[in-house]
Amino acid sequence: MAASLAPLPSFDDAPDLDRAREVLRRTFGHADFRGRQAEVIAEILAGRSAMAVLPTGGGKSVCYQIPAMLRPGLGLVVSPLIALMTDQVAGLQQLGVAAAKLDSTGDPAERAQTWEKIERGELDLLYVSPEGLMQPWMLERLSQVSLALIAIDEAHCVSQWGHDFRPEYRMLGRLADIFPGVPRLAVTATADTRTREDIRAELRLQDSCEFVASFARPELALSAERKRGGGHKRVLELVAARPGRSGVVYAGSRDGVDKLAQALRDEGAPALAYHAGLDKAVRAERLEKFLEADEAVMVATIAFGMGVDKPDVRYVIHADPPASVEAYWQEIGRAGRDGDPAEGITLYGSADMAWALRRLDSRDVDDGVKQVQARKVRQLYAMLDGTACRAAAVRRYFGEEGVQACGQCDACLGEVETIDASRPAQMALSAVHRLGGRYGRGRIVDHLLGKTKDPSDFEAALTTFGIGGELSAVAWRDLIDQLLFDGLLREDPNDGRPLIGLGDGEGVKAVYRGERPVSLRKPAEPTPASRSRSTRRKGGRDAAAAPVGPHDLPTFEALRAWRRDEAARQHVPPYVIFHDRTLAEIATRKPSGLRDLAALSGVGEGKLERYGVAVLQVLRAMDA
Repeated sequence: MAASLAPLPSFDDAPDLDRAREVLRRTFGHADFRGRQAEVIAEILAGRSAMAVLPTGGGKSVCYQIPAMLRPGLGLVVSPLIALMTDQVAGLQQLGVAAAKLDSTGDPAERAQTWEKIERGELDLLYVSPEGLMQPWMLERLSQVSLALIAIDEAHCVSQWGHDFRPEYRMLGRLADIFPGVPRLAVTATADTRTREDIRAELRLQDSCEFVASFARPELALSAERKRGGGHKRVLELVAARPGRSGVVYAGSRDGVDKLAQALRDEGAPALAYHAGLDKAVRAERLEKFLEADEAVMVATIAFGMGVDKPDVRYVIHADPPASVEAYWQEIGRAGRDGDPAEGITLYGSADMAWALRRLDSRDVDDGVKQVQARKVRQLYAMLDGTACRAAAVRRYFGEEGVQACGQCDACLGEVETIDASRPAQMALSAVHRLGGRYGRGRIVDHLLGKTKDPSDFEAALTTFGIGGELSAVAWRDLIDQLLFDGLLREDPNDGRPLIGLGDGEGVKAVYRGERPVSLRKPAEPTPASRSRSTRRKGGRDAAAAPVGPHDLPTFEALRAWRRDEAARQHVPPYVIFHDRTLAEIATRKPSGLRDLAALSGVGEGKLERYGVAVLQVLRAMDA
């Protein structure tokens, strides 16, 4: 695990931590803290600011929710998405916590009611957007309120080195002056060392403790495949092989989202499309459908990202690759938030990398920022196209030391085979050199195979014409992709008709001299009915399998049916009532009374009071 700058809680912090554990048990229904939660909470309870980098699903929100409930005053939470605020507030209200949000969707009467609660001191937590918070009138009004803390969620948005930079987050550094003495907590799941330094500088947390947990997500089985064509056919195969599960499919454009969602629906999959071009009401309706469904596929752009807190997403598929390793880890992290096995599958190609670099080059940012972001793009594709453990590569990227192979990604399972392609690489580089960078990959492949239609006398006389018969056209295309990934070739966009030229000169010379070997990934044999990787991982658990035994399955399904009806009645996602894991424990343990039910994980006092009698009625009905 990465080293932390923060000390362990001192003996003097113990009473506060005991109170925090009692809130955790009584309100959230959990016996003790996980990972570094206790350290972060102790720091905030002591009135000191901090920064916490905890993995997706690692309980970041508890780190500010519990101190907000224990410290006097209002806990102010800055969150970037309305959907995320709505989800967290709904979950807290189910627990009996006094929480609310102020955003552009609320009507004037609702906003007035929220302000009345704030001024009467009746709220523990208030969620706001950075744009809303930094309005002068909002700051003036909040300056009249006693604040327990200020939490800045998704803090990587502050940094221009991060993957989701938002200029409005930069304004939040002023909070140190506007609310002196109020502890501030910046939390995120994805930030490398440079991004963390930028966050601390921008939010003026340089002198505060930094808590960095392991980036390990042992429940995730990762894989990556090179695209064939646009990759949509392969997405249809992957989704069809995972029936009865909830998944997210990311596509790079709105048009791609619409077409892929329609293609999935045509194949019988319960697919929904989600992107910023849709009407706000349509997006809200589709998000609600996805969150409430036991089986659904959301096809989306990255506009559908941080607002997803659905715990039972069993797979994330990137039909188009993300922008960086940080974005990859956050988007893949939408799967398996309940801790059960899940999958992250990425389809990628050299054209995707070239597009990402062109898009970056067109941005109006400093050259230094462009250089860093270009390096991040290449690091992502090196991980995707590499043959080493993917999970370990990601963890090392974030600065974690002592990392072991995960044993369950496609590379660890031996599904990524390579062949020595040094001699064909020399042929391809020589052909590109002799053709003078005037052609695209299709023409280069035809040249190597001697299949160019009506070649000129000049071309036909070249020593590289027709020398590539040992490889197929598909293999030559894969090799050209490999050389592009390695920087030995470069692609000129040429107004949409890309041309291939030589890249790194010293690297090309090293290949010619035999000093730099070139390995080529052996093409996988994708099959539509292939089992998901979770069935072949250590322990052999299937991500689709029920979390209870056959004897308890009817009770578990009856509890889920009750939860589904109750969620529909309240218009909330089912998981904010109880997670599947809690229902599974109830079905297995079959508590006979409220006291036994309260002893189970995930059943706090608020939920016991609200749902305890109904749950016991379901159990008694199953026994009748």
